[in-house]
Amino acid sequence: MNKKEIFSQVIHMEERIGALHDELGELKEQLVMLIEENQALMLENKHLRKRLDNKEEEAEKKETEKPTPHLKANPGEGYDNLARLYHEGFHICNLHYGSLRVDGDCLFCLSFLNQK
Repeated sequence: MNKKEIFSQVIHMEERIGALHDELGELKEQLVMLIEENQALMLENKHLRKRLDNKEEEAEKKETEKPTPHLKANPGEGYDNLARLYHEGFHICNLHYGSLRVDGDCLFCLSFLNQK
């Protein structure tokens, strides 16, 4: 093998290594996105399980309490429920209703809460 062929093989190998490096970088970016998505889903799942547990506890309390049909729900009860949902970390605005708030406060939700 002469020097030219060896040099040509080295250049070809270098190009393949560069392509593999680029491919590895793309895979790394996809992995980061998957990890972030997984973390967000785990957090949302945790919040939903907590809410479900609270709902089950409330249902158990209602079953044990004697019903009073002559009492009506408070007119502000819906507002209170929305405020509670917002403070638990969920959107209550019409743009993202029910989705998890991950970037802090939402101006749309806050403006809705301040309309009371």
